[in-house]
Amino acid sequence: MSQLSLLVFLCLTAAACTNKAVKPATMPAPATPPAQTKCECPAEKAVQLPDTAKSEVKPIEPKPADIKIPEYSLLKPAQWDEVDGLEMDNLSLAWPAWMQSCSTLINKPAWKNACTVANQLHAQTSKSPNASPNASPNASPNPSEVQAYFKQYFSVYKTTNVDGSDTGMITGYYQPMLKGSRTKSAQYPNPLYAPPADMITVELDSLFPELKFKRVRGRLVGNKLVPYYNRGEIEAETSPLKGREFIYIDDIIDVFFLQIQGSGLVQLENGEQVHVGYADQNGHPYNSIGRLLVERGELQLAQASMQGIKNWARNNLAKLRDLLNSNPSYVFFRELPAGLPGPLGALGVPILGERSVAVDPKFVPLGAPIFLSTTEPNSTKPLKRMMMAQDTGGAIKGGVRADFFWGAGPEAGARAGAMKQSGKIWVFLPKEFVFNGNGAQTKTILP
Repeated sequence: MSQLSLLVFLCLTAAACTNKAVKPATMPAPATPPAQTKCECPAEKAVQLPDTAKSEVKPIEPKPADIKIPEYSLLKPAQWDEVDGLEMDNLSLAWPAWMQSCSTLINKPAWKNACTVANQLHAQTSKSPNASPNASPNASPNPSEVQAYFKQYFSVYKTTNVDGSDTGMITGYYQPMLKGSRTKSAQYPNPLYAPPADMITVELDSLFPELKFKRVRGRLVGNKLVPYYNRGEIEAETSPLKGREFIYIDDIIDVFFLQIQGSGLVQLENGEQVHVGYADQNGHPYNSIGRLLVERGELQLAQASMQGIKNWARNNLAKLRDLLNSNPSYVFFRELPAGLPGPLGALGVPILGERSVAVDPKFVPLGAPIFLSTTEPNSTKPLKRMMMAQDTGGAIKGGVRADFFWGAGPEAGARAGAMKQSGKIWVFLPKEFVFNGNGAQTKTILP
C-alpha cells in the first residue's frame, strides 16, 4: 500500500472509530474519457463510515431518514397499460436516444440481448424496401414497432418514493451558449479551469463497498488531507489554480450557471464554437443562491428562477461576488471533441434534447428507457414522453425525481428555467434484469 493510500485509510478508519462523519464530495470523478454531467452539486449527507473497532456502547437506533435504501429498491412491478400516455407519444423520436444508450449498455450482460435485437431492428429499418429512397441510415422504426419491441423484451416498473408515494418533482436543464476567448482580456476576464493536479479523490467504496457513490475530495497539506479550495479562494486574484485556465468568458454570472448546467457552447471571437463539459468538482457542498436571495428578502419565491437571479445580478453588481461566494461548490471543465450531437451525459454518450433525462442512479439504472408523465413548464398542458436516463445531477436525489434536458440555446434555457412540475416515472428494464424482494438486483439470467 502506498504512503498516500495508507494515510487516507488511516484517516477514514480513525473517523469511523470516533463516530465522526467524513464530508464527501458531491460530484463523481469521471472515468477516462470522463463523462460530463450536469452539476447542481448540492451537499450530500455526511458519510457514516462502518465501525471498524469493537465498542461496548449501545448503538443508537437509526432515524428513518438515515436508513440505507437498497439499490433500485423503489422500483415496483407494473403493467404496460398503467403507463400514462404511452399511446400519445411518438416513440420513434426516442429511438435515436435509445441507440445511444445501447452503445454502452450492450456490454452489460443484463442488457446485451435487448440491445442486440435493437441494433438488428435498426439495421433492418434502414435497409427496408419500404423506406424512402432518401431515408437516413439512422432511420428509426415506426412507433408501433418501437412499442412492440419494448413490450416484448422489457418489463415495466413504476418508481416510488421512500414513503410509497408515486409522484415527485420534475425540473429542467439545458446547454447554455456563452461568449468567450482563449485569451484573457478586459472583455473576457472570467476563466474556466481544468481540474487541478493537486486535488485528491478518495473512492470510499474501494474501502467500504456499502459506500457506493460516496467520495471524498481534498488536498494534502503535509501529511493531512484537508478540504480543497472553495469558490472564494479559487476566484481570488491570487488564485491557487493559476495556470489551469483554458478559456475565458465575458460574464461571471454565465460562468456560475454554466457550472450548474454542467455543459455549454462557447462562441469564440473568431466564430469558432467550443463544446465544454463537466470534468470534476471541488468537493464542497452546493448552496442555492436563489434560496439565499429569497431568505434575505431580495427576491420573492416566484422570482427565484434562473432568469430572475440573472436580472438581480445585473442590477446588483456590487453584491454579486459575495453572493456567488456563498456557494462554496466549484466545477472544473474540459474541452470536448467538436461535432458531438449533444453534451456528454453521465452515461458517457451524447444526450439529446427532449429525449434525455437526468435521474438518481441509485434508484434508476443509467441508460434505462423511462416514461415520464408530467406537464409543460409552468403549465397544466400534459407532457408525456419516452426518454433515456443518460445523465445525473447533484440535486437529483430520490426515486421519483428527474431533470428534463431541453437542448441548447435561449429557448431551451427559458423552458428549463421555468420547469418545476410534479410527475410520475415508469422504468423499462430488460426481462433478464432480475430483482429480489427488496427490488435490488441479485442476478442476471441470460437467454
